[in-house]
Amino acid sequence: MIRPVPALAALALLGFAWGPDWESVFGPFPAHMLRHMTLVAFAAPALVLALPALARLAPPVALAAALEFAVVWAFHLPALHAMSQAGGLGFALEQALFLTVGVAVWASALPPASPLAGAGALLLTSMHMTLLGALLVLAPVPLYGAEHGTHDLAGQQLGGLLMLALGTPVYLLGGLALTARQLRERPA
Repeated sequence: MIRPVPALAALALLGFAWGPDWESVFGPFPAHMLRHMTLVAFAAPALVLALPALARLAPPVALAAALEFAVVWAFHLPALHAMSQAGGLGFALEQALFLTVGVAVWASALPPASPLAGAGALLLTSMHMTLLGALLVLAPVPLYGAEHGTHDLAGQQLGGLLMLALGTPVYLLGGLALTARQLRERPA
């Protein structure tokens, strides 16, 4: 069963992430971060809400959270970042992996069977994204040189701020909502 409203929202979010030339608007690194956050924090949960059957295909919540952590941090290491910024297959692989692990986290976290496990995964995701965003904002020099998708310190800082402003609150609110669900369902 496909739920039409979240399905349309997911399609709109994917179009937003991949359609415009965000690099010409914000610069390479902020555009990179805007795409990432749109995929993992907005399009992925919309896809899970649109296609509830994805929950049956999701890995265990701890594995999904670990995979998401690994993909996010790996693609922010200079070598993989450079590969994705070069375009072509590297960019396609990065985008596909971000969307896949985003869907895995949300599909494993949102089912009503274990709200606290899902809350834990979303809260841990919020924490590691906050750390990465803070590192990008607070680094005194650009972490990626010209060979890694040219951007300056201001672009890196704007990218980190986008991560903090978009990703952190979405995962935090998701985790808190699941915790509230567990507390409401708890026997008296």
